[in-house]
Amino acid sequence: MASLPQRDKIAIISALVGITALAWAYLFSLTLTMHDMDMSDVAVMQIQSWRASDYLFMFFMWAIMMIGMMLPSATPMTLLYAGMVRKANIQGTPLPPTSLFVSGYVTIWCLFSIGATLTQSVLHHAALLTPMMMSNSHLLGGGLFLVAGLYQLTPWKNVCLEHCRSPLSFITDHWRTGRTGAFRMGLVHGIYCLGCCWALMGLLFFGGVMNLLWIAGLSIFVFLEKSLPFGLWGGRIAGGGMLLVGGALLIMSLTHQPQLGHN
Repeated sequence: MASLPQRDKIAIISALVGITALAWAYLFSLTLTMHDMDMSDVAVMQIQSWRASDYLFMFFMWAIMMIGMMLPSATPMTLLYAGMVRKANIQGTPLPPTSLFVSGYVTIWCLFSIGATLTQSVLHHAALLTPMMMSNSHLLGGGLFLVAGLYQLTPWKNVCLEHCRSPLSFITDHWRTGRTGAFRMGLVHGIYCLGCCWALMGLLFFGGVMNLLWIAGLSIFVFLEKSLPFGLWGGRIAGGGMLLVGGALLIMSLTHQPQLGHN
């Protein structure tokens, strides 16, 4: 990144911030629409089966949400790649544009969004979600927290997190040439990022897929975990807290209190 002029850094960061801002603006608009819906329409949503258009709508919603949540945490890696592109151009050995690298990263989260959409469909048909796409079951909520908490403590999480926290090491280990290589590096970085965060994304079904504060909280947690010096240990401590919450929710489910009380 040292070879990247300040104006280029500003341009790249501005582009990433702009894309992220557009994603959040869409989510905000969608949330307002959901809150303004008539209760009779909400009741119909709860019982009706999904059509093809519903799957497509939910996929785009998830894809835009993942871009808004995950793109900021890819900024250090993006700036590092952009610096190498500029240095290579000066040396007369041009590299593919940074946009190809980012496209590969975004592709992974779009693929994840397909799985998230199908999961949401299953939960919807099992009547485990409210109209705001929030868990209405202590058993489901407890399971989500236990999975997320346990995964925070696994070696797989550590490996993926270390790759996300070490842009230079990642570039050194996974460097590929050509346009296909740039896109592939973005894909691989996205895979490590997905391996780091997939269980945390499952918690969206607890706090609400349309709950902007919950989405923002998870986004900030992911960013800090990848960026701060104590992010690795902080993530493990948070994992312990998730296990406690998950255990408490499961105990509540055993005492026959199935409703979480979300409105």
